[in-house]
Amino acid sequence: MNNNDVAAALNEIAELLELQGATTFRVRAYQNAGRTISNLPEDVRVLSAENRLKDLKGIGGSIADKIQELLDTGTITQLEKLRQEFPPGVRSIMSVPGVGPSLARRAYRELGVDSLEALREAAEDGRLAELPGFGQKSAENVLRALTRVNKKESRISIGTAVPLVEELIAALRPHEIFHHLMPGGSMRRWSPTIGDIDLLATSDKPERAMEIFATLPQVRDILGEGTTKTSVITDNGLQVDLRIVPDDAFGSLLQHFTGSKQHNIELRDYALARGLSLNEYGITDVKSGTVTRYADEESFYAALGLQWIPPELREGHGELAAARAGALPVLVTVGDVRGDLHAHTDWSDGTVTIEEMVLAARERGYEYVAITDHSGGIGVAHGLSAERLEEQIGVIRRLDREIEGITILTGTEVDIRRDGTLDFSDEILEQLDWVIASVHSGFNQPEDQMTARIVRAIENPHVDAIAHPTGRLIGRREPYAVDLEAVYRAAARTGTALEINSFPERLDLTDTQAQRALELGVILVVDTDAHAPVHFDNIRYGIEVARRAWAEAANVLNTRPLAELPRATTRGVPSP
Repeated sequence: MNNNDVAAALNEIAELLELQGATTFRVRAYQNAGRTISNLPEDVRVLSAENRLKDLKGIGGSIADKIQELLDTGTITQLEKLRQEFPPGVRSIMSVPGVGPSLARRAYRELGVDSLEALREAAEDGRLAELPGFGQKSAENVLRALTRVNKKESRISIGTAVPLVEELIAALRPHEIFHHLMPGGSMRRWSPTIGDIDLLATSDKPERAMEIFATLPQVRDILGEGTTKTSVITDNGLQVDLRIVPDDAFGSLLQHFTGSKQHNIELRDYALARGLSLNEYGITDVKSGTVTRYADEESFYAALGLQWIPPELREGHGELAAARAGALPVLVTVGDVRGDLHAHTDWSDGTVTIEEMVLAARERGYEYVAITDHSGGIGVAHGLSAERLEEQIGVIRRLDREIEGITILTGTEVDIRRDGTLDFSDEILEQLDWVIASVHSGFNQPEDQMTARIVRAIENPHVDAIAHPTGRLIGRREPYAVDLEAVYRAAARTGTALEINSFPERLDLTDTQAQRALELGVILVVDTDAHAPVHFDNIRYGIEVARRAWAEAANVLNTRPLAELPRATTRGVPSP
């Protein structure tokens, strides 16, 4: 039971309370508590053992008791009662765009809608449109959204999978019988969503290694146990397979189970054309039957006359041809990042002060950080008015003089209105060091209107970047309709950066979108959209998206020194 599990339980209570029609105050209490636990830099279990749960901001005595109950028993009585009131399918339909808690509750109680399929039937036969205050157009929007719902419900976000895998590896690594130990599959390729998880290892005592794995406290059920493979279900419902081979075959194992399927098919065909056969144990000379094992991937690929191919590129998108020609890119790394240009504080919807966020950025070795609290136009996220923004500019300028070792940039995440104008006037925006613009409302606009809206913002000379350009939330909200080709061309023409948002629930732009943007000459910026100090660590997710997009450091704006940022000269920093 880790921080993500506790936060998920609190968020589920909040959603079920919404379904129940509870007061906004009660719902937000659990939402805030879930956010607090998600943002914790330390393990909630340690806080529990030290009786410090009630010391956390937003965690009152009642919620602290429920967290303790969850840690002690694996469940919360209140949560179980709420689950009995609403079948699981009722909560699932809330994830459909256009279906909020109010509609989900009414559809269940008045129409008996208790699943995605039942929702589809109610939308198709007209019953949904007959609900008072809903209407035919809204029902049609729900029906369209249902056609786009991802049916692979067993897949989870990379942000949920990574902490679990790191926890499992941390539990296994102290046992010296594990030599190599690392994840494979879509996780090693940093796909945005993950199905089953493969752990790959070597050991000279495989029976004992498998026994240790199967008895980890995170394991709920054992699906199968052997000396080369053991499959388990963890306490959060994920299947994890551990595979073990001898040390001298680890490179072959790692390559085979990293994938992707398309990459391995192309690599197999490439090898067969040269009289070679591939599997997880090595490379076989078809004519002689001789099998050669490889302890590492570099020697495996070299035996085929190829550069070692970074896992993120193994998607069957031309990487073999590039490897054969020695033309693979030098991919951007987290170590290349010099600053974060999208961070929020308690001036809007962040959780800590400007100073705390700045110090957290400095601790990560950053040269600069931009404070980009929300504008207030749509009335959410406690956005800033023009007057408060001007006040914040003064505070940031003062802190910039006082805090050594990092430059603090004044900024904003300004909302793009439905007509493409911005929340703040040009006179306000020109005072700032960094301006990112984003869409937070009107997601259902037709494609031509949404495209014109974003392009107009791009063409504003004060806008430096567009944040989360498609608005998607993985598993929760589909991207809005927009002509990205037109967006890319406008961004390339104006020199406006497009963001890869590193929040694991966003990862927006996607890898393929970012790759196309690069092809058209767009500069990317990889930001965390941090709302708490711990969120700065999410930069690895965004950088991995950039790597999957074949991006080098030169393609990412915030790998550059301060003097090369768009408005460096306005701060008295000489241009290069």
